Amino acid sequence: MPLLASDLIDLERYPISTQGHQRDALLERVRGELDAQGCAVLKGFLKPAGIAAAVAEAEGVAGKSHQSYSRTNPYFTTEDVSLPESDPRRRFFDRSNAFIPADNFRLDGALRTVFDSDGFDDFIRDCLQQPADRFFRYADPLADVIVNAASEGNGFPWHFDTNNFTVTLALQNAESGGAFEYAPMIRSSHNENFEEVSKVLDGTSEKVIPLTLQPGDLQLFKGRYSLHRVAPLAGPTPRYVAIYSYVEEPNMVGSVERTRQLYGRTLPIHHERSGQRADPLVD
Repeated sequence: MPLLASDLIDLERYPISTQGHQRDALLERVRGELDAQGCAVLKGFLKPAGIAAAVAEAEGVAGKSHQSYSRTNPYFTTEDVSLPESDPRRRFFDRSNAFIPADNFRLDGALRTVFDSDGFDDFIRDCLQQPADRFFRYADPLADVIVNAASEGNGFPWHFDTNNFTVTLALQNAESGGAFEYAPMIRSSHNENFEEVSKVLDGTSEKVIPLTLQPGDLQLFKGRYSLHRVAPLAGPTPRYVAIYSYVEEPNMVGSVERTRQLYGRTLPIHHERSGQRADPLVD
């Protein structure tokens, strides 16, 4: 029997497709959190059965994840020695992580059933208060629905997302570590704000907010403009987080360099659309 959204999502608590007072109140709360902190969390968005199904799906394809060890700056760019050494584009940190690319998740699997559920896209767009002509699913066939599968010792240093809007589902936590920290809206499409980025990297910024997510929590986050990281993990249990991505322009995909770093391979579409970005930001 195929999975249904109602099997996975707590639709009584979160009536994402049903117009009415409860949905309106939910939108007001989420919008307030996004305005105040650049991030909002819907606790217990997935039912226990939904968590179990999503974890089982992730574990079933975990062997297809791309494990990488590298040193990266917050922009995933190569070093430019013409810049001052203090410039954040020349600040490199150890990164060890694993992502399961999107083409490993079936259309009838738990993660895409949530993504394709009735009203999900509209609800996310309404939460973010984006006009329909500025809100699209990430068109990257390796990155629209992915799972971060992090094991002991893994971590993700400070970085910006390529996509404007990221929606994550916490599926499974490690025994310890893995804290999510972010500096909300630290840059804009017109201002890189390198000075404040440097403060975050130095550990002197007052803008950093820590966040603890539990399995089943849905998080809305504007990662293109908010610098963020995941602290290293400890213990034998892997941390699974599903990531759904949205952008402001249609047909947007990741850069060739960053796609290769994150997923270990590229597709023709990444080369065809190389350089066709909607904004002038570094990454």
